[in-house]
Parts: sequence; C-alpha cells; structure tokens
Amino acid sequence: MLNRRALLASVAVVAAFGCKKGGGSGALKIAVIPKGTTHEFWKAVHAGAEKAGKEANVEIIWKGPLKEDDLKAQIDVVQSFTAQGVSGIVLAPLSDKALVGSVKAAVDQKIPVVIFDSDLAGQDHASFVATDNRAAGRVAGDEMVRLLGGKGKVAVLRYQEGSASTNHREEGFLEAARKGGLEIVSDNQYGGATTESALSKSESLLSAQNAASGGVNGVFAPNESTTFGMLLALQKSGLAGKLKFLGFDASDKLLDGLKKGELDGLVVQDPFKIGYLAVKTMAAHLRKEPVEKRVDTGAKLVTKQNLDTPEIQTLLHPPIQ
Repeated sequence: MLNRRALLASVAVVAAFGCKKGGGSGALKIAVIPKGTTHEFWKAVHAGAEKAGKEANVEIIWKGPLKEDDLKAQIDVVQSFTAQGVSGIVLAPLSDKALVGSVKAAVDQKIPVVIFDSDLAGQDHASFVATDNRAAGRVAGDEMVRLLGGKGKVAVLRYQEGSASTNHREEGFLEAARKGGLEIVSDNQYGGATTESALSKSESLLSAQNAASGGVNGVFAPNESTTFGMLLALQKSGLAGKLKFLGFDASDKLLDGLKKGELDGLVVQDPFKIGYLAVKTMAAHLRKEPVEKRVDTGAKLVTKQNLDTPEIQTLLHPPIQ
C-alpha cells in the first residue's frame, strides 16, 4: 500500500510538471510579447508569429502592453508568463536594461527566452532576432547625404530613451550623415511612443531650429510614431515636401505621404519575417536543435520610385490575414 501511494504521488508530481510546461496536452506554449499592440508593425509581427506557430506545431500566446511606453505593463506580462510556466518566451523589450531581471528570472525557472526586434543587455537569452538597426540607420543616413548633395543642416527626432533598436538606428544615421558632410543641428529631442507626443515635440523642434527660414534642410525619424508625428508637424507648418524627410517603418498614412512627395523615403523592416523567425528560433531551441545567437532579418529603403515593385509590395503588405 505504501509503495502504491508513493507511486501515485510521483505520477501526480510528473503530471503537474507536465501541465505547467506544456499546458496539459504536451503541446509547447510560446508566449510572444511585443513592445505594443496598436502599431501596424506589431500586427504584421503577430501574423508572422502565428504562421511560424502553425508550421512548428506550437501554441502562440500573444500579449503585450497597449502602448509602447508602458514598461511596467510589459514587465508584468513577462512575470505573469513566467509564473504560468510557459514553454518559452519571445520578447521585444521596451528597455535594454529594465527587462534584464525578469528575463533572468524566467531562465532560472528553465523557461528559455528569445529576444526580438530590440536588443537586451546580458547573455541570458538564447538568441536575438532583429534587423541590424545600426546598419539600417546608416542606409537612411547615406540616402540623406545623397538627397542633400553632401551639405546641409539635419535634425533627428529620436524615439525614446532606453529603446535599443531605435537608439541604434539614430546612431547609425548620425554616423553616416556626419561622415557624408552634413551638419547635425539637433539630436537630443525625443518624440515618444504616441503620435500626439511626437507631433508636439516635432513642432517644438522645427520652431526652435527655425526650419521655416532654412534652419533645417533634412529630418530623420526612427520609428512609426515619430515619423508620423513629424509628418503631421511638417504638414501643419506648410513645410511638407520642402524639407528632405526620411522615416522608419510603414503604415498607410506614411505611404500616402511618400506618394505625395512629403516623405522622401522609409527604411522598412520585415515585421512578418521578424515574428516568423523569432518563433521558429524558439521552437527549434525548445526541441534541442542548434540556433544562431544573432539572426539578422534585414531592411529595405522604400522610395516613390521603387514603391510599386513586387518585392516592396510584398514587404509592405504581408499576409496578415
């Protein structure tokens, strides 16, 4: 009788552990945590993650903060999934430092983490899947040099302190712009995670630099919210199409601006591919297959001239459905 009870207790422990890690059915559960859920970029990431989940026969749980400036909400989501005991976590950290502790706690609980989109300090994560953001920023910088003929005054509307991906884009742009002979008149203003905050900061920046009187010849913004906020500010001030303007990421409104000549180019990542490869990488890692420590998902410069090519159209309109 004692042996039988001991056996039953052992079975119960194994069953509980199996339920924790696999949802009770043996299926792998991967939590995918974006920076936010409202931008078009993240919708495409979600679609790529779902496609990978189906192909890899894993369950995807998609949850993140509503806005990209809600760091506490993202930390809470990571900690919640860790407590639930998911099989793995795929995370786009809002801060390269503030999420380190939560990621370490997950790994200590034998829950591996793949970082995507934006880098994280430390070596606890299994892989990093993202655009080479510094190289993508240099693409924009080189294009600005070309557009301005190697001379002129340029302003950068930064995104948000602590965001590694956009910081790398900004630094890549500044590196190429300076190397190409451009004068940087402003590189310390942050637009923030919403269109409203980016619009307000853009208006202040343009006014402070006397953009209407030739104080600025070109502007760069490193993500969807800052690019759209700056576009609105240029439109309101009557400067749209008069300054050279390069942005990052794409939405219908930004593409409309490109078609009208109010934007000269958009550096566009492949968000569908980012979500797809991040989940594929995690699934492979969970199944003890070797994975790359760094996976580069690439970026393209979209202009009015190449907008209608099949390659760019596929990039801009991934199969989100």
